[in-house]
Amino acid sequence: MAEDTTPEPEAPDEPEWKRKQRLARIFGDVLPETTSDERESSAESEESATDRWLKSQVPPHHGG
Repeated sequence: MAEDTTPEPEAPDEPEWKRKQRLARIFGDVLPETTSDERESSAESEESATDRWLKSQVPPHHGG
């Protein structure tokens, strides 16, 4: 097998903000800087619509 000896193009000297702006223009919205497990989350946002529906269906005599 022949090895690919094509040199990779050098990255231009470009500020980080400009690179991000260019990538956002090409690919659309960029990923957030932090992941969901790194951010504090409220219990309300983690509760799905299904969970809310199930909780609303519990009869009053079952407590809650």
